[in-house]
Amino acid sequence: MTASMPRKAALAAWIGSALEYYDFFIYGTAAALVFNKVFFPASSPATGTLLALATFGVGYAARPVGAFILGHVGDRFGRKRVLVFTLLLMGFSTFAVGCLPTYATVGVLAPILLVVLRLMQGLSAAGEQAGANSMSLEHAPERQRAYFTSFTLSGTQAGQILATAIFLPVAALPQADLLTWGWRIPFWCSAAVVVVGFVIRRKLDETPVFARTDVAKLPVAVLFRTHWADVLRVIVAATIASVSTIFTVFALSYAVNTIGLARTPMLWVGVLANIVALAAIPLLARLADRVGRKPVFITGCLACGVLIFPYLWSISIGSYALLFVLGIVLFGVAYSGVNGVWPSLYGEMFSARVRLSGMAIGTQIGFAVAGFAPSVVAAIGSGKSDWLGVSIFTAAVCVVAATAAATARETYRVPTAELGSKTPADTTKPAVVTSTVDG
Repeated sequence: MTASMPRKAALAAWIGSALEYYDFFIYGTAAALVFNKVFFPASSPATGTLLALATFGVGYAARPVGAFILGHVGDRFGRKRVLVFTLLLMGFSTFAVGCLPTYATVGVLAPILLVVLRLMQGLSAAGEQAGANSMSLEHAPERQRAYFTSFTLSGTQAGQILATAIFLPVAALPQADLLTWGWRIPFWCSAAVVVVGFVIRRKLDETPVFARTDVAKLPVAVLFRTHWADVLRVIVAATIASVSTIFTVFALSYAVNTIGLARTPMLWVGVLANIVALAAIPLLARLADRVGRKPVFITGCLACGVLIFPYLWSISIGSYALLFVLGIVLFGVAYSGVNGVWPSLYGEMFSARVRLSGMAIGTQIGFAVAGFAPSVVAAIGSGKSDWLGVSIFTAAVCVVAATAAATARETYRVPTAELGSKTPADTTKPAVVTSTVDG
C-alpha cells in the first residue's frame, strides 16, 4: 500500500459523505419548514408537522433493509461497488423529490411518492457510512485509525453545512415563493452529486485488507454466528444519533413552528455548530488514538445528555444569544466526541470478513430508532413547556448509548489484522506500524 492511499481513501470518504448527507439532510430541513404545508395541508398544523417529521423517519426505517443488502454486497464483492451504487441512488432519489407534484396538484398521491423516494434515500444511506468507514479504516495506518476514519463523519458535517446553508437564502424567500418553487432548488442541486462523487469514487482502489480476506459466501450468517453481541452493542450505541436528529429536525421545528422564532437564525445555529464540528471531529479522533475510543465516546454521550436541557430551554424562552452558544457547544463540540470516534469504535469490533455488514446492520438499526426520535418527541407534546420532556428523553438515550459503549473491548492498540478476533491480543504493547503517513 502506498503512503498516499490512506489520504486518498479518507478524502473519498469525506467528499462522498459530504455529498450524500447534503442530500439526506436537505430533506430533514424541508420536513421541518415546508413539507407540512406542501404535502399535508389538509391536516391541522400540529398534525401536519408530525406527519412531515414522520416522513423523515421513514428514510431511517429503510436503512436496516438496505444494510442487509448492501452489507452483503460490500463484504462479498468489495467496498468500492457499494460506495459507487449508494452515491448514484441517493443522487437520483433526491433530485426526484424536487420534481414532485404537491398535494394541491395530485392529492394523496403526492405524499405517497414522497415516502417512496424517502425510502430510496434510506436504502442508499444504509451502505454509505459503513462502506466509507470500512474503506478508510482498512487503508489507515495502525495507530491513526480513529483519525483517518473520522473523515467520513467530518464529511457528514460538511454535508449538513451545505444543506443548511443552501436553505438560508431559500428560507428568506416570501412564503408564497418558498412553498411553490423555492423549496425545490436544494433538491435539484443534487445533480452535481452524481457527477462529482462518481468521478472520485470510481478511481479509488479496493482495500488490501479485503483483497487478502477469505470472503464468505453469506457474510451475514458468519456475522451473526461470530459477532452477534457486537452487532447488538453497536445497535444500542448508535441510538446516540437521536441527538443529531433532535437537534437538526425537532429543535428547528420547535423553534420556528411552536415558539415562533425566525427561520434564518435557527438555520445559522446549525451552520456554525457544524463548522466547529469540522475542526473538533479530527482533533477528538486524534485524542482517541492516544487514550482509547471508549473514554472519548462515552464522555461525548454524557455531555450531550447534560447540554440538551439548557439548549432546548434557551429556545423555549426565545434567547438567541443563549441558543447560539449552547447549540455550538452541544452539537459542535460534545457531539463531535461521538462522531469523531464511532467509525473506529464500531468498525474495530468486527473482522474484515464481516466488517461492512456488521457496521451497516448495527448502525442502521440504531439510526432507524434515532430517525423516529423527532416524531416521538413531537408526539410528547407541542406546547412551549414541552422542552423538559424532550430533554429527559434525549438524556436517557445518551446514558443508554454510553453504557453500551462501556461494555465494548478497547481496541486502539490492537493491530488491524487482529481486529474482530475473539482471542484478545496483547494490547499493552504498541501496534506494529505497517505504513507511515503524516496526519
